Amino acid sequence: MTASDRSVQLVRIAAEAAADKLADDILAYDVSEQLVITDAFLLCSATNDRQVRAIVDEIEDRLRIEADAKPVRREGEREGRWVLLDYLDIVVHVQHEDDRTFYALERLWKDCPAISLPESVMQANLQRTRA
Repeated sequence: MTASDRSVQLVRIAAEAAADKLADDILAYDVSEQLVITDAFLLCSATNDRQVRAIVDEIEDRLRIEADAKPVRREGEREGRWVLLDYLDIVVHVQHEDDRTFYALERLWKDCPAISLPESVMQANLQRTRA
């Protein structure tokens, strides 16, 4: 089983929203083979708590407007270091870069297939790594 078209659509919208708010290292994985609770994970990070919150707000706004999707659960917002948005079809992790390095979620899911992200997101990732 692979991630549904709806899940891939949500991942791509969320990834574009994160890129627009200058998120770092945006990655997406199809976890549908490993988990029954969701199809995909989107991971991204930011350099400070304020930026984490701005990315989360932009992702929520864009998914609501463009896909009529609202999270069923939102965790970690108070601390602003690792915010999890659960949309059932996808789970979005927005982490402070220190937490991203420490927890290394991509290491846990490296055996899962990557979901291709829009070219604009890939370009933003590349530009942010060069800077």
